[in-house]
Amino acid sequence: MGKKNKAEKKGKNGKKKDEFLADEPHDLAAILVQAARSMRTVLSRNLLESGLYAGQDGVMLALAETDGMTAGGLATRLGVKAPTMTRTIGRMEAQGFLERRPDEDDARLTKVYLTEPGRNRLQIIAEAGQHSEALATRGLTDKQVRTLMKLLRAVDSNLQAARAAD
Repeated sequence: MGKKNKAEKKGKNGKKKDEFLADEPHDLAAILVQAARSMRTVLSRNLLESGLYAGQDGVMLALAETDGMTAGGLATRLGVKAPTMTRTIGRMEAQGFLERRPDEDDARLTKVYLTEPGRNRLQIIAEAGQHSEALATRGLTDKQVRTLMKLLRAVDSNLQAARAAD
């Protein structure tokens, strides 16, 4: 009866310690990175059954929005280096999800397009994303989720602006 379980331990300030709340401002980066990793892990697991690997969903969603992008355009849009994108495109082409074709207006350019099997995976990607989001936001109200999204967009915007200023 005299023992407290871990969830009931109190910090130096007398408040309950909650491992999911940042005690210090410098904890924010660690918590954001860990949450992003966990989300990515769950999403990757959900996509694996469909033959997709981590990162391929982003390529397919970008092409679903704007089919016929260059590898460089995809790399920029997804925030990866061009050689990484080239390898990803090659793998996805071998899987039958994408195809490369010369640009109709400028034959020096090669553009990437979704194939029919690739388009058929878009619904699976959407469902995997919805499932991952449901797991991530379990126990949160709709208002809390909207607030979380608004705050994360603000954090991202601040970081993007700082990167652009460099």
